[in-house]
Amino acid sequence: MLIGNDPRVLRRRNLMVALLERHGASLADREHGAAHLTASTLVLDADRRRLVVLLHSKLRRWLQPGGHADGDLELAGVAMREASEETGLGGLAILEAPVDVDIHQVDHGDALGRHLHLDVRFVAVAERDSILRGNHESEELRWVRTDDLRALTDEPSLHRLARLGSAAASLHHDAP
Repeated sequence: MLIGNDPRVLRRRNLMVALLERHGASLADREHGAAHLTASTLVLDADRRRLVVLLHSKLRRWLQPGGHADGDLELAGVAMREASEETGLGGLAILEAPVDVDIHQVDHGDALGRHLHLDVRFVAVAERDSILRGNHESEELRWVRTDDLRALTDEPSLHRLARLGSAAASLHHDAP
């Protein structure tokens, strides 16, 4: 279940569902051509005050960890795999349900060319005193206070994810 009832998020979700109904599991494969399922994660620190952002090597933008499903329709697992690979963090605790969906066009400058990412977005909380260790997919990796995110990037979908994910993590944290 997605957090909130923002009509724009619901429209994206409905479009994703329609594409899945039309194309099925083939959307999980990069060979699909026009659109690929992806999963990403808003990784928060144990105090839920900072989030991880990475400067993506190919896209040259500050983003959350994430990547292609590569045939795996268990998108929560994809999100966790990508978050662990791209941040070097182990022991991430994922919230059960996605908090957001996003549809955006990308061009990685490779054989895939321009295509849509149908991104299902999750939230995970890192263990206390976790140390970031990036990989080849990013030029830089850092913890950023949610209040300072706007100074780093104007990426609207990342700001939305930070807002929705922080709210979801707060609710999860405060639950008995």
